[in-house]
Amino acid sequence: MSEKLSKYVALSEVTRSDNAKRLGINNTPTDEHKENLKLVCSEVFDKVREHFGKPIGISSGYRSKALNDATPGSSNKSHHCTGYALDIDADIFGGITNSEIFNYIKDNLEFNQLIWEFGNTANPDWVHVSYVKGNNKKQILKAVKRNGKTLYEIW
Repeated sequence: MSEKLSKYVALSEVTRSDNAKRLGINNTPTDEHKENLKLVCSEVFDKVREHFGKPIGISSGYRSKALNDATPGSSNKSHHCTGYALDIDADIFGGITNSEIFNYIKDNLEFNQLIWEFGNTANPDWVHVSYVKGNNKKQILKAVKRNGKTLYEIW
């Protein structure tokens, strides 16, 4: 049985990575990073889950520096590397939309950064959210591709 980080999230959910397995990369968080994961899970994910009352997927959670370096398009400043961030994806289980999740977080919760990740004007492909205890900027961005590059626009 995997260690629980919060009411709804197990450590195995946020460290699972096909890329890490394929490349033989250790994706085990430090104790400090686990504490950060516990906060983003309890202060954001669990509240979203309880509000909607439906299973919600996490497509990406913790990424060790080695895994982050091996993940195309990942920033070397990614909050995934410190356990502060999750990528939430309603499409994994269905029943609600990523847009609903994005708007609920934006309008109701504390967060450091919230990103509408690609998709279209009606629904993002997934929702990136980070939570940094005592230092939440409430920055809202939209990720778009232009000329093959990812750009982040202010919401």
